[in-house]
This record gives sequence, structure tokens and C-alpha cells, in this order.
Amino acid sequence: MSVPRRVAKPGVFVVAAFGLLISAGAALLTMPFSHSVTHDGHGFEDSLFTAVSAVTVTGLVVVDTGTVWSTFGEGVILVLIQIGGLGIMTLAGFLGIVVNQRLGLRGGMLAGTEIGVTNLGVLRGLLSDIIRFVFFSEAVIASLLAARFLVEGRSLARSLHLGVFHSVSAFNNAGFSILPTGMEEYVGDWFVNLVVIGGFVLGGLGFPVVFEVRRRWRNPHSWSLHTKVTLTTSVLLLFGGAVAIGYLEWSNDATYGSLATDERILASFFQSATARTAGFNTVPIGALHPGSLMVLILLMVIGAGSASTGGGIKLTTFALVVKSTYAEMRGDIETTLFDRTVSTAMQRQALAMVIAALGTIGTAAFFLAATNTSIGLTDLLFESASAFGTVGVSTGITGELDHLGRTVIIVLMFIGRTGPITFGTAVLLRDQRRRYGHAQAELLVG
Repeated sequence: MSVPRRVAKPGVFVVAAFGLLISAGAALLTMPFSHSVTHDGHGFEDSLFTAVSAVTVTGLVVVDTGTVWSTFGEGVILVLIQIGGLGIMTLAGFLGIVVNQRLGLRGGMLAGTEIGVTNLGVLRGLLSDIIRFVFFSEAVIASLLAARFLVEGRSLARSLHLGVFHSVSAFNNAGFSILPTGMEEYVGDWFVNLVVIGGFVLGGLGFPVVFEVRRRWRNPHSWSLHTKVTLTTSVLLLFGGAVAIGYLEWSNDATYGSLATDERILASFFQSATARTAGFNTVPIGALHPGSLMVLILLMVIGAGSASTGGGIKLTTFALVVKSTYAEMRGDIETTLFDRTVSTAMQRQALAMVIAALGTIGTAAFFLAATNTSIGLTDLLFESASAFGTVGVSTGITGELDHLGRTVIIVLMFIGRTGPITFGTAVLLRDQRRRYGHAQAELLVG
């Protein structure tokens, strides 16, 4: 089907929509009533950085969220997280249905790319289902967390405040926290850990996967290839990351020194899960073993599931590149996943995304290292991966970056959120291919 020229470049609209939301959010956060009484006077740079971090659901901050911003400011951040997590085009498509009872071709294609659906016939009902699912899930998580905070002796209003904020932040994989020490004070609290992990895992799997599992949970054999690959890869990375982190940190007094055995296991799983775009942490990231930082960098680059609230190159992309490499090393003619052959075009798309991601992160780390010479390269590389993967965990250097460094991180967060969407729409709507080829030639590789 030929795509009309007016929708042939939807990436422009995606970038513009995110840009407008960020501008509005930054303007509101700059206002005096967005600042707490004791932390008045923060400039536009801090507000812009926070707005970009919220809209891209990253969680990196240059000022403390819980003390710098007023209740109104925290509300602005929460709205930015919610809209950014759902996807501006998804939310706009839903509102368009409500207001106009119809979904245009442009809106349908953009919203469909956001949530991983290319069949416009089923998109209308799915958008409504997604909105209901998101708010129901967040309400359940908020209620559970609020109950826990209430038991600790906090007032009902404060408990609800904390519950709602951390529920939205967790489900949308944002990582923003208004607690004094973030989630570190709950490192050994199984209830809070499991609720929060459940929130960002649910939001990070991707709406197509969650809905298919809910619809066909009795018959896993009927699940689509996308769902099988996403769930399998997610579980393998969760356990593999937890084992690696636990092994490296077990004797690290700065992180696990005061924890009991079961708490160390819990902390290992939390850090492994959060690295794939959630942004919360229950141990000080800056005190982690260098090997653990490398594990987290890998997990942050991989990211969450396609059409989810998370970032990164996505689970299916990583799985496909790994399996394609394995097939090439074995000399296999085809690349298969769960007894299904994956097209060469899809393998090329996955490889292109990985190369683009690594190139972007490497370039950003170079610019950071060029001007922030007092900060170690590992910390700068970690910060770059966290920003691109829209994760939000940091070794504590975000506030130490100079103006150029903060600008680099802002751009990186923006690319990390809008890049996969614009790439996906470009592939989806591409209708012109070359009708000719060149003569083949051999090239030495390796």
C-alpha cells in the first residue's frame, strides 16, 4: 500500500510532539510556585534537564526531586512521566478517538508504532484497553505502596502522595523518587521491592506481550514469536544479571556488607531488573564493583520490551542479533527463533539499531570525557548508557557535569526516547525500494 506523502515522515511529528511537551514542562518547572520554599531560584537549565528526564522517562536528575520541587512541581513531573511513558502519540490517538470517534491514518500509524501494532483495524480498541490497563495497574501499585507507607507511621495524605508518585514512576520505568534516599532504605523490604519490581517489569515488557499473555495464558504454545522471545530473553537477563551482580557484590562491604543473605539475593535481583530501564536502586550505584557496572551497562543498552514504557535497543533486537551471530558462526543458512525463520531484512534492521546505539553512546561518552576530565571514563560511559537507555541510574556524577556535559545528556535522553520510535515508523512506512542492484564482489572480513 502506498503511503500518502503527508504521513511519509512521521518522525518529524514525533520529535516535535516530544519537544513541545518538554518545552511546556520546563517552562512550568521554572515558575517560582514549582519550587519548594527552601530551594527557590533554580534556573531554566535545571528545569529543562528535569523536564527532558521526565518526558523521556529516564530519571537522571541534577537536583533532588523530593526537596527542590514543590507539590505542584512534583505534579508537573508526574504528568510528564505519565504522558512520556504512554507515548504522546498513543495518548493523542486515544483522545482523538474520544473526541472525534475516529482515528486518522497519520495518528493511527504513529500510535501503532508506539505500541507495536501495525493493523489499524484493531488499533482503536487496543488504545482504549491500554489506557484502562495502565491506570488500573498504577492504581493497584499505588494502593499497595501507600498501605506500606501508612503502616510505617506516615499520615494518610503523605502515604497516598508517596504511593501515587512511585507507582507512576515505577510502571513508566522513570526512576524518579521523592524519598530522602530513594529506594535504598527499602533494600531489605521484600514487599516494597516486589511491588516496585512488578510495576516496572509489567510496564517494561510491552503492551502487546502483556495483552497476549493475558488473553492466552492457558496456552503458551499459541503465543506469538515476539511474545516468546521477549519473555524468554527477559527471564534470562534477569537471572543472569542477578547472578553476576550477586557474585561480584557478595563481599563488597560498601554495598552488601550490612545485608543478610536473603537481602543480598533480593538486592541482586532488584539491580538486575531495574537496569533494564527502571532507574530505581536499592544500593549505592557509585559503590558497586567495576564488573557490576559493566553488567549494568550491558543491561541498560539492551533495555526493555518493544512497545513498552522502557528504552534501550529492546529485548527482541538483542536476541535477534545474538542468534544471528550464532547462526553465522555455525554456518547455518537461516536464522531461526523458536522454529521460525527470521527474514534477512529484519536481521539487518536489528544490526543497524545496535550499531546506531553503540555509536551514539560512544560519541556521547567521548564528548563527556573531553570536557569533564576529573570524572572517570567508566562513570561517563555508565552515565551515557543510562541516558540512552532512558534508565536513570547513576554513579552520582550527573550533578557534577559541566554545561556541555548536561547538554550531551539531555540530547542523549531525547534520542533514547524518540530514536526507536522514529526508526520504527521509518521502516513501517517505507514504500520505496531500489529496483536495481549492483554486481556482487567479495570482501575480506576479520
